Amino acid sequence: MENALIVRADQAESLTADPAAVVTLLADLDALTSNRSTFRDGSDGAPPHFHTRASELFFVLDGTLQVLLDQDVLTLERGDFLVVPPRVPHAFGAAKGADADVLFVFTPGVGRFDYYRLLDRVQRGLADPAEIRASQDRFDNHYVDSPAWKAAR
Repeated sequence: MENALIVRADQAESLTADPAAVVTLLADLDALTSNRSTFRDGSDGAPPHFHTRASELFFVLDGTLQVLLDQDVLTLERGDFLVVPPRVPHAFGAAKGADADVLFVFTPGVGRFDYYRLLDRVQRGLADPAEIRASQDRFDNHYVDSPAWKAAR
């Protein structure tokens, strides 16, 4: 158990600035980054983007999640699992009429907790939104345009 990581629910950092979502930070290691995010009815999660180094895993704990996967828009339900490989554009948000509770895992990890904290500061008006775009290389989070996602949302 020397290298084991245990994160107790009452000790996990939760980011709550977005009134439509809560992001609970779980692990930010070299091997992986993980968080649990809850999205309220129809709310957006992340806009279209891709990662150059990390695969992103989605496990829907409860509710319904709408996901952009390249140019297709899919609906994931409770118990569904998705792996998005590097360089594949994706986006996500709760489906209209439903909340979504999702476990996310990135592998390898890239020190992504500071990215989530930046988003939280922007929501609170404590950071400039331009900092998000400026951080794309640092956090391996590269934004793209998606007509398919715009049409679906």
